[in-house]
Amino acid sequence: MGTVGISFGNPTGGAGFDVTTTVAAIVSNLEHVETPWKTQLTSFTAQDAVFTSLGSNLSTLSADIQTLTDPAGVLANKEGSSSDTSVLTLTSASSTAVAGTHTVLVNSLAQTSTADTAEIGTTDVLTGGVAIQVGSGTAQTINVGSTQTLAGLSAAINAAGIGVTANVITDTNGSRLSIVSGTGGVAGQLTVSSTLVDGTKNVGTTGSPALALTTIQAGVDASLKVDGFTVTSGTNTVSDAIPGVTFQLLADAPSEPVQVVITNNASAVTSALTTFVSDYNTTINAITAQEGNTSSGTPEPLYGSPILARLQEQLQSALSSKYSSGTINSLAQLGVEAQQNGTITLNSDTLTTILNSNYSGVSEFFQNTGTFGVTFSTLLNNLSSSNPSGTLDLALAEDKSEETTLNKNVSNEEAVVATQKTNLTNELNTANQELQAIPEQLQEVNELYSAITGYNQTHS
Repeated sequence: MGTVGISFGNPTGGAGFDVTTTVAAIVSNLEHVETPWKTQLTSFTAQDAVFTSLGSNLSTLSADIQTLTDPAGVLANKEGSSSDTSVLTLTSASSTAVAGTHTVLVNSLAQTSTADTAEIGTTDVLTGGVAIQVGSGTAQTINVGSTQTLAGLSAAINAAGIGVTANVITDTNGSRLSIVSGTGGVAGQLTVSSTLVDGTKNVGTTGSPALALTTIQAGVDASLKVDGFTVTSGTNTVSDAIPGVTFQLLADAPSEPVQVVITNNASAVTSALTTFVSDYNTTINAITAQEGNTSSGTPEPLYGSPILARLQEQLQSALSSKYSSGTINSLAQLGVEAQQNGTITLNSDTLTTILNSNYSGVSEFFQNTGTFGVTFSTLLNNLSSSNPSGTLDLALAEDKSEETTLNKNVSNEEAVVATQKTNLTNELNTANQELQAIPEQLQEVNELYSAITGYNQTHS
């Protein structure tokens, strides 16, 4: 610690000295005790930032591998195609679908039952009601409401929730009530009757005021053959003929077999593994970057840390290991190749070949116990900063403990310095006041001396 001198100037001049500047200089010297603690705190803060960043990298890697280890993830995804999309189109193929080829023959499309009234004026006043039965259900009667119009009746039917949808259709000839069954095919066949009366004018060629409901289209089930088996469907969206596959019927084609091909979604697997390789390299590069100096020439925050070596060794060991379970026992068989700098590359041609020839083996390699996918997921969890017992989490906890001690030391020292500053200020203010009083005291002594001796020193 350095020393601080106090310049009193001319001690009899009465000017005193600058207390504030003097105290600040002394306090600055006292605060030097805190410098090594604060330096350590800065170092720990920088380390924490790197640990947190590496933890984020590992979390991203964990999410990447999860897409491959999840039984319902990308390895379960399926794609489908139709040999004639004017007759049949594929809507979806879920993870439960099995890769293969199916033959579908569309004999006839499904129809939904509908019923209409004759056309009347939009504002014609109605009385009575309609009885509607859907399939084998119970007939429901809906009476004309207080509005007494087709629009009011339509709203009342929809509000009743009886499994149909009512609309008022208007053209140049007038308006009519249209009712559509909410259930497709035979099961949704409408049975309708009407006691409606148009009180405004007569309806139809008979001149009768009665407004009848007529079934315009009967409910018909779709008929098709799937791999030689006859299948019926109440709608043209068929989801139970091929397990896990949904397709849409678009046209009758009883003499044209349509080929439906379900394949594994190899492109999605390639994309997922490409992302994994990229994120793995980001992690390795972040670790490697800590082994050198910053742009200013100072060592990186984790330079020389054994945790870096542990992370790098465990990650690279997991990627290069061979696993005894399954027909695929290494990442190299999938086209993942290690580079001298610790990063990896993906040979997409090799991956495509293995996906086409042994897709189930790829699934097992990522999803079976004792193989790469499950083992690597466990490793990432053990290294994670989000796992309370993970390598990075323990490193962060250790740093936090040291930081707590250092912050306490700094806080305690600052309290001591603050007290000393107060005491110094008080003492030096007192000393300064005494210095400033010296000229007046000398003047009093001189006057007393003159009074006693008759001799005035100021005129000697």
